[in-house]
Amino acid sequence: MLVGRESEQLLLRQAFESDRSRFIAVYGRRRIGKTYLIRETFDYSFTFQHAGLARGRFNDQLNAFAESLEDAGVSDITVPKNWMDAFRQLKKLVRGSDDARKVIFIDELSWMDTPRSDLIMALENFWNGFASARKDVVLIICTSATSWILNHVIHDKGGLHNRVTDKIALHPFSLYECEKFLESKGIPMERYDILEGYMAMGGVPYYWDFVQPGKSMDQNIDAIFFGQDAYLSGEFDYLYASIFRRPEDYIKIIRALGKKKAGMTREEICQETGIPSSGVLTKKIEELESCGFVRRYHEFGKKNMGTVIQLIDNYTLFYFKFLENPVADQKFWEKSAESSGRRAWMGLAFERVCLQHSEQIRKKLGISGVLTDECSWQCQADPDKGIYGSQVDLVIDRRDRVVNLCEMKYSTLEYAITKEYDIKLRKKISDFKTVTKTRSSIHLTMVTTYGLKQNLYSGHVQSVVTAEDLFQPRDL
Repeated sequence: MLVGRESEQLLLRQAFESDRSRFIAVYGRRRIGKTYLIRETFDYSFTFQHAGLARGRFNDQLNAFAESLEDAGVSDITVPKNWMDAFRQLKKLVRGSDDARKVIFIDELSWMDTPRSDLIMALENFWNGFASARKDVVLIICTSATSWILNHVIHDKGGLHNRVTDKIALHPFSLYECEKFLESKGIPMERYDILEGYMAMGGVPYYWDFVQPGKSMDQNIDAIFFGQDAYLSGEFDYLYASIFRRPEDYIKIIRALGKKKAGMTREEICQETGIPSSGVLTKKIEELESCGFVRRYHEFGKKNMGTVIQLIDNYTLFYFKFLENPVADQKFWEKSAESSGRRAWMGLAFERVCLQHSEQIRKKLGISGVLTDECSWQCQADPDKGIYGSQVDLVIDRRDRVVNLCEMKYSTLEYAITKEYDIKLRKKISDFKTVTKTRSSIHLTMVTTYGLKQNLYSGHVQSVVTAEDLFQPRDL
């Protein structure tokens, strides 16, 4: 049963119902559900489908392609001499098909692109010289190697330039979709527990498929990450190697970003990793962003003064914190429930989940229809100017001349603002007004797990968002 992915399914269905041929590129990180989405949407019915072979050699790939042609009903198959010959036989299949719409699905296309194979030239010839001249072909290519598909297909400067008619960059599930996924498996679970699982696994459907009924989230996390023969043992290396052909520099960037919670500028990444500041670095950051590993944002009032790159992938950060140096205890997570290290991690992880669900925060604030700019803000202390030194991880700058300063706090109960924290909040607002000189109204917004406890200081907060609000579905 396919959960979520409504907008992606809609695009695929519209392509199928179109009156012209369509060329669709689907990409995203490993385990995100690309193949499942395509198969479920088309009810596993294709004129032709094929999947490249991981680590397959040139002849291996051609042999496998011939077998897929035979499975699709082509008679008198001969093993292609090269990719031009392979796609020539695919043309024959299309011409002879009685399907009203010829849906051609080629999965893991990047694996087929062995050295000096001329695969892209053959694909270009198939689309430009044949499929695009018809009205009945839906060509879908798919890969986890995001850098490959961006460089060789979507941003190609040759014959495939601007040939892709539709792009689907498949992103992780939201909290809402994870909840629906568990429900589809018959696993009832409290939202607090789903939130904790999301902090560790993010919204990768494949990871959530390991969650077992009858176990607490703590027990599930132990089985998935810490237990003997843990389901995701070795996942970190597989993950980056499957997406990037030469993952070393990407992992350098990720490791550098993992050391700094708020993120790093491009120049700081260069200094930390030794990767030169060039178009190559720009491309690598773009590729990491397209996979959902990092996000780029700017500081309030500095939109045109460079961006900050922040590691946002939950699994990667969980790996750096708890998995990179393995622990011997197979029940580590269950036993560490009250540890200070885990509590500190949960506070930071909750902030990250909030940033990943800013759309739901805006919806709760009733500003979904208002043009907004999401950014961060910080300033250094300057006693001579009456500036205390502050930082805000999420600032929502609204076109209606209101700025929401969002404070994100994880708590196992209603969050109680203390006298000391109230002073800190008032100093933060004062700093923001003094430094930015904004004329917009400042609204303090608290985003907490269970809401805000009413006390002497809660009245200073204009709006409250809870974890329940983060479980709202995305707008299509």
